[in-house]
Amino acid sequence: MQAGESVPERAFLAIEGVGKRFGGAGGFQALDGVSLSVPQGELLCLLGPSGCGKTTLLRIIAGLEREDGGRIHAGGRELTGLPPQARDYGILFQSYALFPNLSVAQNVAYGLQGRGMTRAHREARVDEMLALVGLAGSERKFPGQLSGGQQQRVALARALAPAPSLLLLDEPMSALDARVREHLRLELRQLQRRLNVTTVMVTHDQEEAMAMADRIAVMDGGRIAQVGTPGEIYERPASPFVAEFIGQANWLAGRLSGRGTFSVGELELAVSPARAGEVADGAARLCCRPEAVRLHPADGEPNRLLARIVDQTYLGSRYRLMLEADRLPGITLFADVLREERHLLPAQGSHKFWVSLPSQALQVFA
Repeated sequence: MQAGESVPERAFLAIEGVGKRFGGAGGFQALDGVSLSVPQGELLCLLGPSGCGKTTLLRIIAGLEREDGGRIHAGGRELTGLPPQARDYGILFQSYALFPNLSVAQNVAYGLQGRGMTRAHREARVDEMLALVGLAGSERKFPGQLSGGQQQRVALARALAPAPSLLLLDEPMSALDARVREHLRLELRQLQRRLNVTTVMVTHDQEEAMAMADRIAVMDGGRIAQVGTPGEIYERPASPFVAEFIGQANWLAGRLSGRGTFSVGELELAVSPARAGEVADGAARLCCRPEAVRLHPADGEPNRLLARIVDQTYLGSRYRLMLEADRLPGITLFADVLREERHLLPAQGSHKFWVSLPSQALQVFA
């Protein structure tokens, strides 16, 4: 079993040591002993770059792909080897996969066929689901008459109509424009919480994962790089890969000595031993988030540097400053400042001012 997360007995969804290779012995290792647990009602995001294995893992959970090894349990049942129709899940794809020749009501009712429900019961369930996703009154429309966001709501209603114990989302909003995507992900998150349905979502969009997930599993090369809440993943990344994949960061190459001092050329920075982890003395990399850089620190504050603004980017609620700092030649530091505080700083290219890199915000990696 892959190190990184044990699978508790009470997890609703438990994935134990799942592996998958495409193309035989010399082929591509898509999953390498992945283990994960998802408690009842949690929304877990599988996040990572293309080719990291996240979609393959989702398809294995759904039974659409066969694992080479490992086991999967959900709701106390072993799913390993079961066909998709025996697994009790709803799935929502990026492409919606609606039937263009069927009405909205018929599309939603499609997943209710063969369940021994009366016609009246099916119609009542369809009405309930369409009201749930905000499409009451659209029963007789066809998919071609709906916007992309509305079509995705119909697909979600169809996935939820059979009341599955597990909901699987395969990049469900990537085909939508940014405004619709932001609105729909908020609706989807609220709906998921209201129904308390255990959900696994695949995405490559870190902002989407941070906004929606209870926990995120960051994947890299068929393995789990880190599992944690959005705050844990962002504030305490387990590896340089996670730190670089999630958000912007300043990186400094240097040497760690005594777990309390990080040297970059002639500059010495104090670091918190707790943020150095198990890194041994020697060559290392230091990571600092832009919002952690302090502007106008107090006299005597550690890790102070003189810097000037060489460029800036307007990001709505804040500015991202590009700084050129004394004693860090050839290195650009990024610092975030709130929009209403920008006027307190000198103009771009103007005189220098003090900044600091707080020791508790610096994380050291081997």
